[in-house]
Amino acid sequence: MQQFKTIKMIEHLTNESFKEKVFNYEANKEWKFEGTRPAIIDFYADWCGPCKMVAPILEELSKEYDGKVDIYKVDTEAERELAGAFGIQSIPSILFIPIEGQPQMAMGALPKETFKQAFAEVFNV
Repeated sequence: MQQFKTIKMIEHLTNESFKEKVFNYEANKEWKFEGTRPAIIDFYADWCGPCKMVAPILEELSKEYDGKVDIYKVDTEAERELAGAFGIQSIPSILFIPIEGQPQMAMGALPKETFKQAFAEVFNV
């Protein structure tokens, strides 16, 4: 009998789901993370070449760090208000969100090892 493992897909956030799961920037002036584990958010667009290079890396990381780190994506074309709220001007932009403390933004297509290093240093996972 073959076992079926659920494949975790990276969740695409809308403005509304972002406010529920990450940060309600309309209700809070100070950063207040709504999540229960560290997270990263990939601000991307479908037409962006470097974004397409990051996508498979994030898929791999979502499997390797399942249950330890939440990985989300935000389409900057569809969610202009959300991208504007974070001042996203270049993509990909990756927001690293620890449970405690301030989030940190990284710009550009990062290699997998850089993500893993950040997970260890910023998230302690």
